[in-house]
Amino acid sequence: MPDAKTKIALELNGEPVEVAFAPHKTLLEVLREDVGLTGTKHGCELGECGTCAVLVDGKPVLSCLVLGLACAGHRVKTVEGMAEGGTLHPLQDAFAELGAAQCGYCTPAFLLAAEALLDENPRPTRDEIKQALSGNLCRCTGYLKIYEAVELAAARMRGEQAEPARETLYGYP
Repeated sequence: MPDAKTKIALELNGEPVEVAFAPHKTLLEVLREDVGLTGTKHGCELGECGTCAVLVDGKPVLSCLVLGLACAGHRVKTVEGMAEGGTLHPLQDAFAELGAAQCGYCTPAFLLAAEALLDENPRPTRDEIKQALSGNLCRCTGYLKIYEAVELAAARMRGEQAEPARETLYGYP
């Protein structure tokens, strides 16, 4: 029966939802095709690029490798769930402020991986940030602005008055 669908209940971006879909679909396909949340991106679909990362029960998961059925009863968060009440998450603000996203294709996954890190460790070192984001590939930024944005957001989330470092070219302000 090719048209058979399965229905599951889960928490999606803080809201209880029920969604019906073909049982062979990955979480990535369910989010994009059946729920209509397109912030989660298709990348390699082999679990190597990290572009499809979402949070499941607060932990980064590659949605291209997880069946939608496996998420029944779990909490799933996508980039669409980061902003609250029309206000961007501090990570989103810092990424925009520092130009940490260029083409933006990988950005949703980086944001969610960074959020998971800061939820566990509000004062990460640069090496801890690099490790937490190491499963996400970016072809545009060179990563430095991404790391700086996570550091800036972390400081602001701790209540510190933090400003981005002044950009310099060859050491001159």
